[in-house]
Amino acid sequence: MRAVGQRWGRGQLVDLSRRTQALFEVLADLHGTDRLVLKASKLDAIDEMKSHVLERRVSALKKLVYDDPTLSVAGGRSELSAALNELEEEIADQMARRDIEERLERKVNERMQERHEEYIREIRSQILKEDHGPETAATLKRYAVLEKLETIRLGPSALERLRPRSMDEVVGQQRAVAAVLSKLSTPFPQHILLYGPPGTGKTTVARLALEAARRSSHSIFSPEAPFVEVDGTTLRWDPREVTNPLLGSVHDPIYQGARRDLADSGVPEPKLGLVTDAHGGVLFIDEIGDLDPILQNKLLKVLEEKRVRFDSSYYDAGDPRVPTYVKKLFEDGAPADFIMIGATTRDPEDLSPALRSRCAEVFFDPLTPRHIETIVMDAGRRLGVELDREVAVAIGKLTLEGRKAVGIVADAYGVALARQADSPVITVDDVQRVAVAGRLSKVITTRASQRPAVGHAFGLGVAGYVGSVIEIEAVAFPARTPGQGTIRFNETAGSMARDSVHNVASALRAITGRDVKDYDLHVNIIGGGRIDGPSAGLPLLVAVVSAVEDIPVPQDVAMTGEVSLRGGVKPVGGVHEKVFGARQAGMTRVLLPAENADEVAMEIDQPVLVGVSTAEEALAQLGMRIPTGERPASA
Repeated sequence: MRAVGQRWGRGQLVDLSRRTQALFEVLADLHGTDRLVLKASKLDAIDEMKSHVLERRVSALKKLVYDDPTLSVAGGRSELSAALNELEEEIADQMARRDIEERLERKVNERMQERHEEYIREIRSQILKEDHGPETAATLKRYAVLEKLETIRLGPSALERLRPRSMDEVVGQQRAVAAVLSKLSTPFPQHILLYGPPGTGKTTVARLALEAARRSSHSIFSPEAPFVEVDGTTLRWDPREVTNPLLGSVHDPIYQGARRDLADSGVPEPKLGLVTDAHGGVLFIDEIGDLDPILQNKLLKVLEEKRVRFDSSYYDAGDPRVPTYVKKLFEDGAPADFIMIGATTRDPEDLSPALRSRCAEVFFDPLTPRHIETIVMDAGRRLGVELDREVAVAIGKLTLEGRKAVGIVADAYGVALARQADSPVITVDDVQRVAVAGRLSKVITTRASQRPAVGHAFGLGVAGYVGSVIEIEAVAFPARTPGQGTIRFNETAGSMARDSVHNVASALRAITGRDVKDYDLHVNIIGGGRIDGPSAGLPLLVAVVSAVEDIPVPQDVAMTGEVSLRGGVKPVGGVHEKVFGARQAGMTRVLLPAENADEVAMEIDQPVLVGVSTAEEALAQLGMRIPTGERPASA
């Protein structure tokens, strides 16, 4: 030791010795003195613990900390110092683990005590219920309050009272009604998707169609066939299948909602969904376009198999505690043989293609002001109230939704009652008051006129399932510098409309021989509407030709069609909705591509449809004859 002390320096030796002794004391506190001595004897480290040689004491310390009798420490200063550093870290980790274990043990004991007390309370409560029943003075009082509430009735709302009661009362949807009935009242009914703008009667037709199918001799629906209605926007489900009100779910024992007796025995319980409630009848999903895409695909599997399957990792077919109905649901599934009718205001492309391929598709037409007038008159008759002559016309200008029109009638009825309590008469002023309060404005701002105009033409657009008339105007002035004319166009109408203007410039030269560079041309989409397709090409060309040639355009004609660079009129989409838009605006004729002419069924009050293949044919139909001397030689 003296040699070691001389080699290291006495101060260093004392410091290492004190650190070693301190670590032995910490171990004694951590394990207890008796247990530490017993552990040292098992590891054959007693002699080393009592030794005066520092290297041996550190070796004993290392054996005790790592519980390994084969460990030892070399006699160098750096080796001893490094060993003590390592041992300090390890002892600190052991002390931290011990502290955490003690805290966890305390919490476990506290939780077990709480559970024990809760169990005792439940046993006592169950004994009290067995002796006295579940009722107490407080529960009986609440039951009495509920019974009293059941006696209070405000009566049906205006919308419920004015809802159509039969298919004959549905206005403006004869084709759609016939299509739905033909697909439902048959020995082989089909799943159906209903498209159309809001307030056109999709939900009502679906409900009444099942009633009609029940009475049909060809139908397979029984008189008790259920009609289950749900809104797709409110259907929420958990990807873990903990909850799924549409298809059904499994309440596992660990999740809230399982029956107490099944949860206590560890048995999962399937909960049936709306598809099983609709078994043998119709499941109507309103706004099916807002249904989660994954849920749409899950619904497809049910439509194909006509059965819902359940699965749970907690289910054990050999468990004798599993009730028979639970075993049947897990092994055979639940029946779900129904006809689905989905309704949506979205475009067909927004729905799953796989879902659409399994369903018949029926489109509901937008309502016209004349339809709204019929709905208003019928609503007044059902309410037993008299309407002034112009009330129906006034409401027809404010909305094209049947549901909204009925709401306006109900609101105006309230205004009339406040004004005149006995036998009120709804006036146009009452309707105006409702419009001001609800900030309603006219839905059709553009109307046909019998006076021709230069540089003004009507195009047709589509928003959703509703067509509308687009006003296009153009003015042309000789260019200040010949050959350096400019074209101005409101860019808010979109890039497609801008491209159509450039196509028109080329078609203008091909048809009239005029070079657009000889004019300062200004084209405007009145109202700043955005045009997403090329169908405004034909009305743009007509407006520009009219402005350049100073030829008036009839203002009771609307038109649609893409114009090619050489003046051909190409087919476009949304023709059915566009014709309805022209019909609402009072147009007498609609010019459309010849290839689209047979896509719309003619109706009595519908404008005359004229198919054209070239821009020259369209100009001739409008009475706009271009002087022959001004045509280009190549034409």
